[in-house]
Order: sequence, then structure tokens, then C-alpha cells
Amino acid sequence: MKVFIAGGSGRVATDLIKDLVNDGHQIVAGARHPEKIIDLENVTAVKLDLHASVEEIAQVIGRVSAVYFVAGSRGNDLLQTDAFGAVKVMQAAKKNQISRFIMLSSLFTLQPEKWDQPGLENLTDYNIAKFFADNYLINQTNLDYTILQASLLTEEPATGKISFNASEESTNPIPDVALTLAGILNHANTIHKVLLMKSGNMPINTALGNVY
Repeated sequence: MKVFIAGGSGRVATDLIKDLVNDGHQIVAGARHPEKIIDLENVTAVKLDLHASVEEIAQVIGRVSAVYFVAGSRGNDLLQTDAFGAVKVMQAAKKNQISRFIMLSSLFTLQPEKWDQPGLENLTDYNIAKFFADNYLINQTNLDYTILQASLLTEEPATGKISFNASEESTNPIPDVALTLAGILNHANTIHKVLLMKSGNMPINTALGNVY
């Protein structure tokens, strides 16, 4: 399968690209600085500016079978990257007749009443941006979406085990988030689902297979 990744130079994207290549997929990875995208066989790095028009973004994406949005500005460009940048990538996917759309989001972005939990109180502006992006994907598109709402990302090694019943802020090693994102592509039962993820005791593939 040919897959496009928006935000292809980031920490999650780098591991995601490796995982998808290992699964036999061809990757087109887009980033503002494509030279920072990992250099691997079956990976094409392209320049993606989320400030560009929908038409320009659609041209960059091209003809693929699925789109991942894992871009993030780390608080530096919340409106044009994390919020409206995501929306424009969705609109570009529709324009290119791509139905499968997998979004990396953050825990509880659709539940503002939980944003004052310990660990989330300093992320309000980011959560607002993702609130609008996630809501647009669910309510304003007909895309076959999956939204992975991950807990706090850490630089720890992969455990290969997760849970989708997060009820409070927790943590996720970045490699586990990437493996979960890659696995979502193989699980049609995750379409039209929002997955609240934290580290857990269930193997990733089993957890994805149990989504209903």
C-alpha cells in the first residue's frame, strides 16, 4: 500500500515510517524540512507546507491509499499547523478521493471537562487546537477516520503493550504509539473510532483487534 504521512520528520513519524516500511508499504513523507525525514528504501521525502492551500497540499499528497496526520508544532503554530493544517490535509484527502485517514491526537481533546487534570493543565491551547481538528474530522468529513488519542509521549523503549481504556493522563513510549498507528492500518474495525491510549498490559495487535 502507498501511504502519505503529514509531519514526516517528527519523532513519532520517524518510527512510524520504519514500522510501515517493515510491513511492506511504500511511504511518501511530507514535512516543511524534507531533508530531516529518515532516509530509507521505499520512502520518498517531499516538502509539505501546512500554510499552503488545499490545492497545493493535494498535489503534494498525490494518489495514495491512506493518509496519516502526525504533524505538530510543539505549541509554536497551533492554529495553522495543529488545527487548520490538519483540516486542510483532510480536505486534500477528499479532493484526491482518499478515504482512509488516521490522525494522531492527544488524550481527552474531545473532553474539555478533563483538561484540568494533573499533567494536562499546561496543554489547554494545544488541546483547543486538537479539539477543533478532531471534531472537524468526525463531524465535517466523510473520511474513514481513526483518531488515536495518545497519553503523554515519552522517549522510553517500546513495551509492545497498551490499553485503550485511559481514564486519566498517563504515558506512552513513542515507539508504542508508532506501532499502534501502523497497526491501525490493518484493522478496519478501528474505522470511525476514537482510541484513548495509554501504556497497558495487552499486546498492541490484540488491543486493536478487540476494538468494537
